[in-house]
Amino acid sequence: MAASLERTLLADSIGKKAAFLAVAVEAIGIAPGVGVAAARAEELAGDARHRERWPAVTARAVGTLADLVELAFPLLLVGGSLIAWKRGDLDDELEGARRAVVALGGGAIELRDTAVSGLEGHRLVIVTKQRPTPPDFPRDPALRSRRPW
Repeated sequence: MAASLERTLLADSIGKKAAFLAVAVEAIGIAPGVGVAAARAEELAGDARHRERWPAVTARAVGTLADLVELAFPLLLVGGSLIAWKRGDLDDELEGARRAVVALGGGAIELRDTAVSGLEGHRLVIVTKQRPTPPDFPRDPALRSRRPW
């Protein structure tokens, strides 16, 4: 599917999971506007069809908030938002995330508690991108682990 027709892209680095998503997209009839990529965010960020194209990136159980900012911001349009599902104490994560946001083109970090019964303690973390992300991001995963925010 041509990227210009996609309104939504579902990405997973694990091919088997991406294959399931592709089957589900076809089965429920949303394929014309939804693409599936078996790719890492770093790979998508290096592709001009995806870099700084998307109005929103959502993530759950991917990594620290700083890592999510580094992976999402290269994919986001200026004005776009990262929406991350997190739980527990976020104080340590927020400190690193703030440094990543400043370096990568972001603005304020907003926390919203979920209003879903049974999911107390879960929050949405919303970070809006305010300027272009430097071209050398995201960094290689090994470098990110050696030099976290």
